[in-house]
Amino acid sequence: MNKPQDFDQYWKKVEDELASIQPAAERTELHLRSAPEAKVYGLKLTSLDHYRIFAYFCVPSGKGPFPVIYRLPNYGSVVHIPPFEERCKYISVALCHRGQRLSDQPFAAKYPGLLTSGIDSQRNYIYRSIVADCLRVMDYLVSCDDVDSQKISLVGGDLALFTAALRDSASVLFYTPSLFYKALHKATATQNYPLEEFNDYLRSFPESIDQISQTLAYFEPMNFASRVKSEVMLMEESEGDANDLAVSFARDIERSGSKHSSYQDGVVLAEWLSKKLQTGETLVPMHWR
Repeated sequence: MNKPQDFDQYWKKVEDELASIQPAAERTELHLRSAPEAKVYGLKLTSLDHYRIFAYFCVPSGKGPFPVIYRLPNYGSVVHIPPFEERCKYISVALCHRGQRLSDQPFAAKYPGLLTSGIDSQRNYIYRSIVADCLRVMDYLVSCDDVDSQKISLVGGDLALFTAALRDSASVLFYTPSLFYKALHKATATQNYPLEEFNDYLRSFPESIDQISQTLAYFEPMNFASRVKSEVMLMEESEGDANDLAVSFARDIERSGSKHSSYQDGVVLAEWLSKKLQTGETLVPMHWR
């Protein structure tokens, strides 16, 4: 995948625009979600274009500062509250980016449809703003007194990678390639959503292939990887499935092939985070043992 000549400038402009906007943070306890072990807050922040976004922000009981698990959102309309076991031990954060439930005013995303919203323009592609939403939460995290700034982990798909690349505050990245890794190439080999959204769009607008390719080059994970400074676990679709992506980090990283089991992959995640964040006992739910 060719890296645009102005790749760094493109993302620097996003960062500069975001920095010019005050976050206007509001944190309100959600009493129905809280428990003696941890409090759950609704966090609201102002992101790019002065858009208000929501995130679940969970703080364990006891004396901090605490390590952090920041879960970047997957592709879908609803983001769930972080798992109870995580909330008891970590500051646990789950972002609802613009368009997702709880961040869907004034823009409610369509599924399918979000993945190609504004894709014919590098400036107007929706994921440019969504990445800014992810960065806004990261900036808030490093400003919090109850956060151990040396133990911030990012967990998720390409949005987690982008956040790690554009912010050097995270010490740990657990990354599962998702939407943008070789996006158009992978779309030609499937009829499954969400990648089928690219195929749908090109069937309707075949003349836009060059413009779409240019836009997606700014979101290709291989163009971000070398900027990541944190320790990395790459969770691949299958062992060896992302060799060129792994090479793009330009250093040694850890890799694991997915077992396509929430239980087995979840154990890999819990054990790896526990080791890297040095929190002692592995955080595996009792019903998984």
